[in-house]
Amino acid sequence: MGKGIVKLGEGDWAVKDGNLLAAKETNGRFKNTEFTVTRGTDATYVGKDGLIANETGNDTPRIDFTDNTDGHLLLEPESRNLITYSEDFSEWTLGSNATLTYESDVVAPDGSLGVYRLTLPAQSGTFIYFPISNSNQRTCSVYAKSASVNDEGFNILLNLGSSKFSTNNEWQRFEFTDTGSGNVSFINSGDTFVTDIYIWGAQLEELPYATSYIPTNGSQVTRDAETCTGAGETADFNSEEGVLYAEIAALADDGVNNRNIRLTSSVDNTTYALIKYGNPPNRLEYQYRTTGHSMQAQFFEDLVDVASFVKVAATWKSNEFKLFVNGTQVGVTDTSGNVSPASTFNVLEFEGFHGKCKAIKVYKEALSDTDLENLTS
Repeated sequence: MGKGIVKLGEGDWAVKDGNLLAAKETNGRFKNTEFTVTRGTDATYVGKDGLIANETGNDTPRIDFTDNTDGHLLLEPESRNLITYSEDFSEWTLGSNATLTYESDVVAPDGSLGVYRLTLPAQSGTFIYFPISNSNQRTCSVYAKSASVNDEGFNILLNLGSSKFSTNNEWQRFEFTDTGSGNVSFINSGDTFVTDIYIWGAQLEELPYATSYIPTNGSQVTRDAETCTGAGETADFNSEEGVLYAEIAALADDGVNNRNIRLTSSVDNTTYALIKYGNPPNRLEYQYRTTGHSMQAQFFEDLVDVASFVKVAATWKSNEFKLFVNGTQVGVTDTSGNVSPASTFNVLEFEGFHGKCKAIKVYKEALSDTDLENLTS
């Protein structure tokens, strides 16, 4: 397969405060190139051990291992936890028939000892709630597991909407989105049986999806948005011929446009090759543009779920542009289009990209269809 010039991820991660390291090849030898990362606040992620960790380096990239063993770069927008006591449920309002006890020997999702046990009998008044007055779209999330030998059910109630969940003996994060004002409540899931669960890490965000856990203890807490920009130089890329490969997932189908991974010019950023999530819903897109945003090639692929990882390779060459997604070519080869002059591309960046990235590769030459199929399979 063709020469890989810039490579990020694939289970090989190196981070430090303010930087994410990629490898670049020069004459058969590899050395580091750096993405610049900014955030400004602490943020949490799931470590290799499956436990929630708090990254106290404000600008340190987060490599998250939720649901995979290789890890992925996690980039999220700003969000605020509106619940001021995310772990101390003794500060919540308890229904008259509900019982709340603190059990100091139970391991929490972050590896610490001590969580609250909530028992909701099969009768009225079986709830625990936290008063919230905001009326925007919001998503509630909480970690819960059964406190008995049985699978236990409970409801998350927001405004007039609710959703029923079933717990087992492993910690899981449960999420529910609604629009409107009112309390955040965890209530009995039925009229005929008791709910007996451990709860930890409650969060309410003004977003249509849940982001990484934001711990609170007496006040609302905001996690800043992250940016990741600026790796590489002119010698690393080829604007006349090449491939941009990425294994990525969006955070949600939230209608946000311009979540891009792109090769461009620091002198003229109107010329670029990019892969993006945008509108309409669940759409993945490839664009190749020359100076002045002149479109030379454009491909669309409507995904079943943008929050699931896909492998995508966008390739360019004079009068030969292609897009491959998960081992299959999208549409037909575009055989009419110009490319930018040599040495135009000099930077690889995440532009407005909030999502997950397992890997990026940039090749300085176009690849065969067979190689593109194998790369994205």
